[in-house]
Amino acid sequence: MAPTEPVEIRAQETSKGGVKYEAILAEPAAQAPPRRTTSPTRVLKATKPLEEKLKAAEERRLSYEANKVAQLAAQMEKVELVAKKREEEANKLKKELEERMESHIENREAHINSLKERVKDHLKKGEETRLSLDKQAEEKLQDLQESLKKAADQRDENIKKMLERLQERDRRAEMVRQNKSRLSMTLTENQQETASSG
Repeated sequence: MAPTEPVEIRAQETSKGGVKYEAILAEPAAQAPPRRTTSPTRVLKATKPLEEKLKAAEERRLSYEANKVAQLAAQMEKVELVAKKREEEANKLKKELEERMESHIENREAHINSLKERVKDHLKKGEETRLSLDKQAEEKLQDLQESLKKAADQRDENIKKMLERLQERDRRAEMVRQNKSRLSMTLTENQQETASSG
C-alpha cells in the first residue's frame, strides 16, 4: 500500500457492547480476479479439518451444556437445602409456639383453678361467718325473748301484787266505812236513847 493512498475506516455496531471496524485500504478493483478451480483433493483436505472443528464445537457445546446442567443441579441442590432449612426452622418455631401455647394454657388453667379455690374458700368462710352470725342472732333473739318474757312475768306479778294491795286497801277502806257507819249508827242510837231518856 502506498503511503499516499487514503485509508477509510468504517465502524458498525454489530451487537450490544460490540463494534465492528472495517479498514478499507484501497478502492475495489474494477474487475474481479478470475476464479481458480480447486482440485478435489484440496476440498477433501479442507473438509477434514472442518469436520474436526464441527466435532470439537459439538463437544464444546455438550461440555457447556453439561456444565450448565451441573450448575443448575448445584443451584437446585442449594435451593432444596435452603428450603429444607426453612422448613426445619418453621417446624422448630411451630413446635416452640405450640409448647409456649401449651404452657400458657396450663398456667392459665392453674391460675383459674387457684382463683376458683380462693373463691370457694372465701365463700366457705362467708358461709361459716353467716351461720355463726345467724346462730348469734338466734341466741340473742332467744335471750331477748326470755328477757321480755321475764319482764312480762315480772310486770304481771307486779300488777297482780298491786291489785292485791289495792283490793286489800279497798277492803280495809270498806271495813273502815262499815265501822264508821256502825259507829255513827251506834252514836245516833245512843243519842236517841239519851234524848229519849233524858
